[in-house]
Amino acid sequence: MMLRFLPLVLLLLAGAATARDDTPARPLLSSIDGLPLGELPKQVLPATGCAAYLWSDGTTHALVAMASADPAQIRLSLGGTITDYPRVAQHGLGGLGFAGTTTYRSGDVTATLEMTIATQADLTQGAAVPSGVLTLARTGHDTVVLPVGGLIGCAPPPEAGK
Repeated sequence: MMLRFLPLVLLLLAGAATARDDTPARPLLSSIDGLPLGELPKQVLPATGCAAYLWSDGTTHALVAMASADPAQIRLSLGGTITDYPRVAQHGLGGLGFAGTTTYRSGDVTATLEMTIATQADLTQGAAVPSGVLTLARTGHDTVVLPVGGLIGCAPPPEAGK
């Protein structure tokens, strides 16, 4: 299942995704399958540490979250506004700077990310996220539970002697 995302993620992480001159860019989705979560634009690999790039795993496949290990935060698009929410709690086994379950919060928004991290021999400087669940709770709104999956990409280690 996650292999269908591999070409897209490789382009995303390498920064090589460019639109042809004669092809207009597709506008970002402001709502994924009627949910308050919108699509994120292309995200870059962090200068240090690792980031998890997560796509919705429902009817529509779109980049809905980017969680970074350092700084520990998650980036979401809610109501058309892209915001970073800081980590407030974590527990469980994970890897590459992530826990199995992480809670992020700011104001009346709480996002909880549960993800399975799977290292693979053919993935260097990263890992697969074959399954995950993003739960979004906001005061005065219904709680949203969205299945996600994706990849983790990590910045290359600093060169020795620098």
